[in-house]
Amino acid sequence: MTAPEQPTDPEQAAGGTVLLCGGSVLGPDDTRVRADVLVTDGVIRAVGSDLHAPAGAHVIDCGERLVLPGFVDAHSHAGSLVFDEGVQLALLRQGVTTIVTGQDGVGPAPGDGSYADTYFAAIDGPHPRYRGGGIAGLLGTYDGTTPINVATLVPAGTVRHQVMGDDPGPAHAEQLVAMRELVRQGLADGAAGLATGLDYVPGLFADTAELVALCTEVAAVDALYVSHMRGGYEGNARAGLDEIADIVRATGVRAHVSHLHAPVDLAVSALAELEADGAAMSFDAYPYSRGCTILSMLLLPAALARPGTEDLAHAIADAAGRAAVRAAVLDRVLSRADLGTGWAEQIMLSHVPAAEFHALQGRTLADAAEATGTDPVDLALDVLVDSALQVTAVMRVPRPRTADDLAPLFRLPGHTAGSDGIFVGTHPHPRAYGTFARYLQDFARPGLLTWHEAARHLSTTAVERLGLGRRGTVTVGAIADLVVVDPDRVAAQSSYDAPMRLAEGIDDVLVAGVPVLAAGALTHATPGAGLRCRPGRIDQ
Repeated sequence: MTAPEQPTDPEQAAGGTVLLCGGSVLGPDDTRVRADVLVTDGVIRAVGSDLHAPAGAHVIDCGERLVLPGFVDAHSHAGSLVFDEGVQLALLRQGVTTIVTGQDGVGPAPGDGSYADTYFAAIDGPHPRYRGGGIAGLLGTYDGTTPINVATLVPAGTVRHQVMGDDPGPAHAEQLVAMRELVRQGLADGAAGLATGLDYVPGLFADTAELVALCTEVAAVDALYVSHMRGGYEGNARAGLDEIADIVRATGVRAHVSHLHAPVDLAVSALAELEADGAAMSFDAYPYSRGCTILSMLLLPAALARPGTEDLAHAIADAAGRAAVRAAVLDRVLSRADLGTGWAEQIMLSHVPAAEFHALQGRTLADAAEATGTDPVDLALDVLVDSALQVTAVMRVPRPRTADDLAPLFRLPGHTAGSDGIFVGTHPHPRAYGTFARYLQDFARPGLLTWHEAARHLSTTAVERLGLGRRGTVTVGAIADLVVVDPDRVAAQSSYDAPMRLAEGIDDVLVAGVPVLAAGALTHATPGAGLRCRPGRIDQ
């Protein structure tokens, strides 16, 4: 399977004329300048006052709202679910026009998609259209099939699995050659960079030398190395940042940290030190304190967390085995700085596919264990076995951070917005439905970020770092991915108790000049595309 022929100019990909009138754009010093925006054939043709709509143009009355560049979710897990109208609506109501997938080192391509569908099914969901063809085939599944643009990274864990399976050993020379070729091909097919997930199987088995070898290919085409750091975050963040810095120094690759979730003072000071040492990094972070991931990664040693196996079921089949696994789980959770002695109260079951335990979604392990008359560890093991490890959990943190706490991190020039949003399950983390609206509600509106800073961090910086083409600005010649924001009304409605409520205050969105959200509802137009990235240019 190969990707369909793509136009080299976005003007060939969209048609029609749209005039956004009556709104404002951002001017110097964060001022709001009254301006209309004229779009023809998917490109912004004019920005100014009192523009006239050509005959037959579609007119959108912006009614004193702000016209901003479409937002880029720099860390998304919606790549397999973006065909679902509920997911589309959740993203567009936040103003998200482009998502970046292949995160945490796991994705459908390369291969036939079966590895990601097994291991990350509880995070990404199964891809309904991809059956092979590598990054080119994957990107082709998005052309004209969704209202949202999709870029992807080459997932290093999937690459390793293609070559080495679940072998925990270091890669030998021939295996490194094979992995480098898969990375090279993925980048040639249009991937925006390489992503690692160094807490997930098999990514956690990759040593720094292996990552240096793969990043040599990334640096050669000036793509981006995106890393879920090794060893977790919180108190271990500095060690993870130092490893990325070592890779940058060895290869010259540009680096980006996934979902940077660490004490703010530590993160700000560490990033400043690394930048002064010549290893400047960008990063994505979301405005929530709690995290979300697969339960097996939180609780199980790597030997029992291999996807698609019966390892855990066999290990706890008798009393002695269960006791040994229980001890390993307790050692693991009690050693984590973000969990500790109250770990069972900190972990809420988000997605549990096993029918017997389906009703436990939305409850903490402690509460669920009490309700079922069992122990939190035993309950977790049974839930994991019966769900083939495909369970996600939301984790509280001991010291939640406020918007004032997070603002110094979000003001850093390397910050990009990334939801890390997971749409699988009946009780997901609310970040999937609220991240971008919450940025505007909690940071731009109160003045913790200027609106210029918000637009840059939610759109422009990610476009520039990932090479997503002529997007990310409201200027003549830019691709018309645009959102119309009511700055006084925009707000996230999702919460931990009601995580699937849609955001408010963004009711009109264009992708490639085509209205995809109008009056808060889908138009059912599908101008989105798989974005093919190249050094210095993009096909879409």
